[in-house]
Amino acid sequence: MFSDFLSDVISALPAIIAAIIIVIIGYVVGKFLGRAVNKVVEKMGLEKSFDETDTGKSFRSAGMDLSSFIGGVTTAFIIVISVVLAIQVLDIGGTIGDFLVQIAAYLPRLLGGVVIIIVGTILVGFLATLVGNTLKPIFPKAKSEIADMLRNLLQIGLISVILLIALDLMLLSGDLVYPLILGFVIIGAGIALTDGLIKSITDDHKEFVPVAGYAKFVLYSIFLIIGAGAIFATFQGVTSVIANISWAFAIALGIMLVPVVYSLAKKMTKETP
Repeated sequence: MFSDFLSDVISALPAIIAAIIIVIIGYVVGKFLGRAVNKVVEKMGLEKSFDETDTGKSFRSAGMDLSSFIGGVTTAFIIVISVVLAIQVLDIGGTIGDFLVQIAAYLPRLLGGVVIIIVGTILVGFLATLVGNTLKPIFPKAKSEIADMLRNLLQIGLISVILLIALDLMLLSGDLVYPLILGFVIIGAGIALTDGLIKSITDDHKEFVPVAGYAKFVLYSIFLIIGAGAIFATFQGVTSVIANISWAFAIALGIMLVPVVYSLAKKMTKETP
């Protein structure tokens, strides 16, 4: 048995050495190309204009910059290709071999999904800012929050699309992921709508300022409950629990609303000549 094992190792040595050489060459070439791409992006001047955007500022606060990111993606791409080639050269049979082949096939998907999320987020930030700046002149200056609200809604929707595309590429989509993204969109869009609408109403009707906080709390709670219902819709029994919570919450809000409405009506009656 030992001699058979030794002979198998000896026969596999050329493939093992070749795989190691491929990975080393891929690492060296990836590092070289990554640095070269990094310097090219810096010389092109794209990084300065990118740093002035909100997305660029977020990158800087996270300790990253555009040129380093593009260079890092280039390096990772070359290394992933070298690892895939090395696994193919090894040609290991059996369960372990099948597992390694599956990993090699999945690595490009994983890298592609990460790149789509990051690059897509950058493009979404550019597009949302462009649309927001384009819409602002349409509305009066006192209604600039409406343009901001529309920009935030567009950004939330586009980010959800980017996440769906990336997760589909990484084979992570399914019955658990789609409701999660739907709930995220509902909650995010609800908060953006609430802030914009409440501010627009209170700017035009000062008599609603005292109840603005209460209105925000109510709308936030409604969208949170709807979003939670969407997220946990695939779990058995959770929907009925959320429905019962919603009824209890609605009754409690109705009871709390009575004195608020009474005080608001009394105040409006006094102000009426």
